[in-house]
Amino acid sequence: MHFVIERNRFVHDVQNVAKAVSSRTTIPILTGMKLVATNEGITLTGSDSDISIETFIPTEEEDRHLVEIKQEGSIVLQARFFAEIVKKLPGEQIEIIVQDQLSATIKSGSSVFTLNGLDPEEYPRLPQLEEDRVFRLPQDMLKNIIRQTVFAVSTQETRPVLTGVNLEIENGELICTATDSRRLAMRKSSVERNDQELSFENVVIPGKSLTELSRILEENDTLIEVVVTENQILFKLGHTLFFSRLLDGKYPVTSSMIPTQSKTSFSVQTKSLLQTLERALLLSDGKNNVVTLKTLDDQQIEITSVSPEIGKVTEDLSTTEQEGEEMRISFNGKIVIDALKVIDSEKVNIMFTGAMSAFVIRPTDHEHYLHLFSPVRTY
Repeated sequence: MHFVIERNRFVHDVQNVAKAVSSRTTIPILTGMKLVATNEGITLTGSDSDISIETFIPTEEEDRHLVEIKQEGSIVLQARFFAEIVKKLPGEQIEIIVQDQLSATIKSGSSVFTLNGLDPEEYPRLPQLEEDRVFRLPQDMLKNIIRQTVFAVSTQETRPVLTGVNLEIENGELICTATDSRRLAMRKSSVERNDQELSFENVVIPGKSLTELSRILEENDTLIEVVVTENQILFKLGHTLFFSRLLDGKYPVTSSMIPTQSKTSFSVQTKSLLQTLERALLLSDGKNNVVTLKTLDDQQIEITSVSPEIGKVTEDLSTTEQEGEEMRISFNGKIVIDALKVIDSEKVNIMFTGAMSAFVIRPTDHEHYLHLFSPVRTY
């Protein structure tokens, strides 16, 4: 194998593919990145068996000459070292030569590295997926959906299905839900479908996979194609394929948890509430993060946090459209802060159904998403 490639493009794609490679894998070949050179271009593949990323760099793109293939071939190189070497090379172009003995010479400028490789024949093949269930949505929208849900997945392995985000499509609408059983984040968006009848439920993507996917998504409205199968999901972004396994198990039915009636509700500036809660937690010892909210008569609420060893903080906050009965409720301030940080709207509406019942926070300007929280018992 022998090729010369434009450095910037190669660095960008190697870094993306390296995101799929884990140093903790028990399968030695998966610590490597597979490079395949054909007359069409270069294919890079990385995998940790949960996620796999494959990207293709064509010889020419939009009249730009990217790669010169001098000899076809393939090799697997240690991803950790290879990605670092490529990133720090000095020249505008990188030349890679592989002789018969599975060792690669990497040249750029006046630098020459030699890396021992592994046999590409041993590298597992990527799955071939049936493309029956396909939908499309813009990259920036998908990036936003991940940002607004993935923070709420469970980090406990006791219920593995809760460590993922659940996808379903119903009436042309994509509904993404994440919960760790103390809080729930739900985000809805419309998507394009080939089959107007397309609907599915219980497609649970590991939170870790979505976090890695988010890192390679661009902030633009180019459409991504999403292919859903029984145990895999594939995201197609231009020349890049991102595969993730799906989690087994039945995701809890969450739609019935969301209250439709309220006993007390009000609207409040998102930023003001966020900053007030952050100040309230300054005196928390990091263990309980309990904050108490009490409604006052004149369109005001009172936020209090008490730490017996340290002290107490109280702050009043103005609200609008406050209605219903008086309410006093305690909750984990930190998980509410997490949700407020991903809400892009200036104001939120908060709806309570009782001091010991879950409450809902949603933006006032649209119905795309909501957050649900369990209260904390304080005796």
